[in-house]
Amino acid sequence: MTGSTMTGSTLTGSTATDSPVALITGGGSGIGAAVARQLLAAGHRVTVTGRGEERLRAFAAELGEPDGLLTIAGNAAEYGDVQAAVDKTLKAFGRLDTVVANAGFATHDSVAEGDPSGWTEMVLTNVLGPALLIRASIDALKETRGRIVLVGSVAGFVPGPGNIYGATKWAVTGLAENTRRQVTDWGVGVTHIAPGRVETPFWDSYGSLPPGHLLTADQIADSVVWAIRQPDGVDINTVVVRPLGQPN
Repeated sequence: MTGSTMTGSTLTGSTATDSPVALITGGGSGIGAAVARQLLAAGHRVTVTGRGEERLRAFAAELGEPDGLLTIAGNAAEYGDVQAAVDKTLKAFGRLDTVVANAGFATHDSVAEGDPSGWTEMVLTNVLGPALLIRASIDALKETRGRIVLVGSVAGFVPGPGNIYGATKWAVTGLAENTRRQVTDWGVGVTHIAPGRVETPFWDSYGSLPPGHLLTADQIADSVVWAIRQPDGVDINTVVVRPLGQPN
């Protein structure tokens, strides 16, 4: 992600109520946007962050600029930006019930033959980013006994030849369980959603969609929202979602 200052947009007439609040990183497209749409439709208030302010403005316009949506442009791997997003969410909506660490990308290359110039940003976004979101939001989540959702990948369970992206998602797999062990006594749930192949802008830099059947972003969002809406006292921890026909 680029940029170091988060700027808010698209919020009018909203006041603190009892309706739940979610903050989603990387929410302007793909899985994050699908989760935002479903939560807004279910009556949640939602903050969406992302790298591009123009994309976020377009997303808000597509939804009719609802009062329950706050969009914030910034860098998911910069703690100041992440903390600012949490603070602005609390100021706008008065509470925070769920954070969804969805921001991430792949360089689609390998450790033995790839271009290292893109690896630093990928590791920071995919691994440091979720950790920063947890740190910035945990105090607010303790108050609501809320939930942390980390969007990982099947690549975080199944090794791939030379797969640097997969290594970052193995880190997310470990982060999810390490976090759960710390925060469960505070009443905060942790859910790790690990998608298989999904038809999203994730593949744009790859040059084409992978072969075979792909899930839709809405199908993954179904699992995220299902985990968020579990009854009090229920903690859903790891959900692996593959399309039928994906063997690995």
